[in-house]
Amino acid sequence: MPELPEVETTVRGLARFLKGETITRVTVNRPDMRRPFPPDLVQALTGASVTHLSRRAKYGLIHTSRDHAMVFHLGMSGRWRIDPAEDEKHDHLVIETAGHRFALNDPRRFGSVDLMTSGELVTWKPFAALGPEPLGDGLTPEHLREATRGRKQAIKLLLLDQTIVAGLGNIYVCEALWHAGIHPRKAGGKVTMPQLRRLVPAIKDVLERSIRDGGSTLRDFAQPDGELGYFATRFHVYGREGEPCHHEDSGTIRRTVQGGRSTWFCPVCQR
Repeated sequence: MPELPEVETTVRGLARFLKGETITRVTVNRPDMRRPFPPDLVQALTGASVTHLSRRAKYGLIHTSRDHAMVFHLGMSGRWRIDPAEDEKHDHLVIETAGHRFALNDPRRFGSVDLMTSGELVTWKPFAALGPEPLGDGLTPEHLREATRGRKQAIKLLLLDQTIVAGLGNIYVCEALWHAGIHPRKAGGKVTMPQLRRLVPAIKDVLERSIRDGGSTLRDFAQPDGELGYFATRFHVYGREGEPCHHEDSGTIRRTVQGGRSTWFCPVCQR
């Protein structure tokens, strides 16, 4: 599934071509993806200007001059194609401006598109309970201390809880815990403040590096211009079971399963 850096990369890629442009045509090629397309989507977007684009957790938002926001989620395999050479079977939504075409392509149809006013965004159910953005000022060691105080659940699973931190996914949590030297199975309540002070900048650094590099190359993700990111080549633990730890501490990367998801870690440097 595209994670936060992939969504951020997509939003930034779309913004280069969409911001300030007027939408001249909207075509919906099927009635639904994960859920039905909003019935007033075409009418609300056609003729509107795009004021800006943003991201909340793993959702992308296209804001218009009519005080609407089209909120999209890429699901498992979604991606935006800019000026595609030809139409594809899985181009479920096409947005056009005077100079460009933007096709939302999603073969597995686990993605979604919603439409709401700016005022509705704050109370929209998927957003209402979200924790702070990991790249914003709200994610601090103190916030994590309060959120994990007395918790017996593993720190890795707590970091994947979207009510604690919005948008973190499996790949980058594994990487951040390795950078911070924290064992993924350690109870959240037992993670010390010095460890949390290492963890917060590690989370931000891993995400920011991935955004700069264009996201990971895993599975179906591609940037809007079709270019694949290359952060996957820089993974320190993710997908490296049996390989030596990059800290050169004689550790060997292991894999375990937590909450139904694979976890990679070094048993020597992560405690």
